[in-house]
Amino acid sequence: MTEVKAVTVPTTPFDHAEGRIWSGKAEAYAGTYARLCAHPAEALLDAAEVGPGARVLDVGCGTGTVSAAAVARGASVYAADGEPGMVAATRRAVPGVTATHIARLPELPYANDTFDAVVGNFVLNHVGRPLAALAELRRITRPGGRVAVTIWRSPGAPGQTLIGRAAQAAGLIRPTWLPALAPQDDFPRTPEGLAALLDAAGLLGAECSDTAWEHRCDADTWWAGAEQGIGAIGQVLTSGGAEGVAAARRAYDDLCAEFRTRDGLLVLPHGALLARGWA
Repeated sequence: MTEVKAVTVPTTPFDHAEGRIWSGKAEAYAGTYARLCAHPAEALLDAAEVGPGARVLDVGCGTGTVSAAAVARGASVYAADGEPGMVAATRRAVPGVTATHIARLPELPYANDTFDAVVGNFVLNHVGRPLAALAELRRITRPGGRVAVTIWRSPGAPGQTLIGRAAQAAGLIRPTWLPALAPQDDFPRTPEGLAALLDAAGLLGAECSDTAWEHRCDADTWWAGAEQGIGAIGQVLTSGGAEGVAAARRAYDDLCAEFRTRDGLLVLPHGALLARGWA
């Protein structure tokens, strides 16, 4: 195995903002949105053909959901995340993980051709240069190995946009310090758009499909993630201060009627993309 370092890629304003958003958020994420993001975990591992003995990297590991599922399959699992709290949470939650590293795409501390499979569950939503990130995943995957990723679809399903609608109703806007992805780095969040990105990164046989599910959650828990500043929507929500949050919560309580079932829970439709390719 040849020791080759990742190509240095300048950090973007988007990357800086993501680091700020997620700093110290591991516990809040684990108690709110982690269960939502866990839904595609098994399908993601299937797409990467992860089985007993496979050497796998879970990049953007979060609080360890995908790592735990891969360990349960008998894989040798490595986990990496740019947020130290997430890495610590994965170590605690998944004692069977082989090694963990604090590392942020698109620069990972692994040699060429290290892994049989690399999986990234929603990590591409959080990097400033998605194409460079995918090229890095290809670099560290052995020839013939699989890379599989998920991202949120755009436009989002009704469950994904619920809190955003409430923030908009309250007159809240995106903070000036929170940039969108640069146009030259963006791509269509469609099956065709994501498959084309994998192809441009040098992955072979790229294919992408839709996945949809209904996330069941109580209204307070769903709100709590954004109220604690998780994700871009959390930053929009909290940018209005206590008064803005209260106004958005009033709008949110009204909008929840669209999704509330007889048992009082919300049933929130979500849609994501699942793509894979060969290194």
